[in-house]
Amino acid sequence: MPPTIKPDLLASPAQLLAFGFGSGLAKKAPGTFGTLAAVPLFWLLSHLSPGLYLVAVLLAFGLGVWICDVASRQLQVHDHPGIVWDEFVGYWIAMWALPVNWLWVLAGFAAFRLFDIWKPWPIGLLDKRVDGGLGIMIDDVVAGLMACAVLHLALWWLG
Repeated sequence: MPPTIKPDLLASPAQLLAFGFGSGLAKKAPGTFGTLAAVPLFWLLSHLSPGLYLVAVLLAFGLGVWICDVASRQLQVHDHPGIVWDEFVGYWIAMWALPVNWLWVLAGFAAFRLFDIWKPWPIGLLDKRVDGGLGIMIDDVVAGLMACAVLHLALWWLG
């Protein structure tokens, strides 16, 4: 995190959410800490039917485009490393309709972080070319979709 730019989490609800309730303030690996913070909320979401889970994630995505845009404008930094709402949503996408147990939670965490860090095509392209709140969110959404596909393939293969 740039030392001169500190979010005011209590003054701005957008920054509180964008910084993942403070999880994005980790000095090292804020995206990883943000994803970790998304896990307990996933447990809550996992009680929904797959359809309602999808609706909740779509709402979180729409909210995320707005809060990430507001927070980045308030900080005057596009895609500040501490903005981790995109990791929340990306992880929730990765976990759609998977078994809810620690093995799959860990597999989802690892798969999502791998795609989010590696940024294979088209993730890296989207990360570089799309601006604003959508630009902050879209690469993690696609990383989540790729992780979800790999996890469902593994689930199918494991029988």
